[in-house]
Amino acid sequence: MKLKSIASTLLWAFCLFFTFTVTAQRSAKHPEEKLGWKLGAQAYTFRLFTFAEALEKIKSCDLRFVEAFPGQTIGAGSTEKFGYTLSAEGRQLVKKLLKDNGITLHAFGVVGGKDAEEWEKIFAFAKEMGIQVITCEPQESHLDIVSALCDKYNVKAALHNHPDPSHYWKPEVVLNALKGRSKNMGAAADVGHWMRSGLDPITCLKQLEGRVIHSHFKDLNEFGDKKAHDVHWGTGKLPIKEVIAELKRQKFKGMLSAEYEYNWENSVTDVKQSAANFRALLK
Repeated sequence: MKLKSIASTLLWAFCLFFTFTVTAQRSAKHPEEKLGWKLGAQAYTFRLFTFAEALEKIKSCDLRFVEAFPGQTIGAGSTEKFGYTLSAEGRQLVKKLLKDNGITLHAFGVVGGKDAEEWEKIFAFAKEMGIQVITCEPQESHLDIVSALCDKYNVKAALHNHPDPSHYWKPEVVLNALKGRSKNMGAAADVGHWMRSGLDPITCLKQLEGRVIHSHFKDLNEFGDKKAHDVHWGTGKLPIKEVIAELKRQKFKGMLSAEYEYNWENSVTDVKQSAANFRALLK
């Protein structure tokens, strides 16, 4: 009995040591997870490819989260497009592709609904697919519709800022839209688009304190230029160390969605290097 007890204790100790070792290695490789940050990619980065191909590319960049965008062809034998019009078979295929690649579908956007009925379909689709955040730019007259659906489906809606002159280009407009509405509504902070609009990302983040629930992450070669293009994170005009520090200070929890809109045909290396640069800064 004593021998069995010792053997059991040793086996338990080995399993515990192995678990701790694996966890430590994973934390060192993905330091963002300690902060509650989900580092992934907006599938629009790979818009020239199918969703199936995009997932493979995202996986190769050592990223485990995806933000899907509406209209991308599913692939893997399917010509259907990503969105609420997906058939039952299409939805199952998407779930299989995600599982096979070890990637979580966390967000979906940027979307808009033409009326209450379409917004309902968008939210119902998100709920079924396990999507946590819908990035969107709703009409002002639709904000109450979106707010009610956030609570009904327990799915978050993040207001996204395309550059000036889009409606939500500056934080003041986003904050005004969020007043008195669901706690499941917040901001999808696109730091690159703020730069294109000539807005300081740090100032914008501070203005939105407590309401940032998602981010499209970029670094650009120029500031205040609508034609500025993506560069490897940490090598452009984005004050990336300060952005990281501000997100930490705000105790941000959510997805940082790499949206690399340059070198469209061969951007895997760019995204992979950007993620590596980001993780090195966190360490």
